[in-house]
Amino acid sequence: MDLITFAILNDWAVLLPIIVCSIITVAVAFERWWFYRRNKRDIVQFIHRLERELHRSLDNAHILSEKLGGIVGEVADEGIRILAERKSRFEQSFDIATALATRRLEEHLSILGTIATIAPYLGLFGTVVRILLTFGEMAKAAGGNAAPQIMFGIGSALIATAFGLGVAITAVAVNNYFRSIVSRFEDDFQMLKMLFLSVPDVRHEAPANPAYARQAMEQRGKY
Repeated sequence: MDLITFAILNDWAVLLPIIVCSIITVAVAFERWWFYRRNKRDIVQFIHRLERELHRSLDNAHILSEKLGGIVGEVADEGIRILAERKSRFEQSFDIATALATRRLEEHLSILGTIATIAPYLGLFGTVVRILLTFGEMAKAAGGNAAPQIMFGIGSALIATAFGLGVAITAVAVNNYFRSIVSRFEDDFQMLKMLFLSVPDVRHEAPANPAYARQAMEQRGKY
């Protein structure tokens, strides 16, 4: 504990960037966790219900997607809108929608990756600085009884490295965990895509929703 106190009091300037990185890591981790938690949905049950509604009408499927909410519901509703407009290139349009949704899911994750990369170097920089200062103190105290202070200097030199590695390990673990969540969302989007493509006859069905019907009729030039 005395060693850590010594490092904080004497090496706070080189430890400050590592502390800032740790605060940012915690902030990003909490924000992303809250975002994923708010958008978590039971995709298995939704897929079964959406398949039944797609065979009935796009209007019912649209209502179901709105009730689901979240980013999965938004992507599903966008897929229904594309079908209602009778797009000939459904796959390309839907892929754009899922890419935009994935970008929202991956927001701020690059920060965690950057911190995981630079935190060990910040710790190493702090260690080098403290060792250099300790060598200077050793030179000034040559022949004197400054052994305890020198030992504290050498020991505290490793504190910065330990802090940097701790922050980096945490950032890597959190980033990998969140990346796995993003991958699951992407799998959900692919399941929605396969579902839409498995019901090609829906593209030729006039939807009951007036807004969708209007868009479809404008597309055909009959409105």
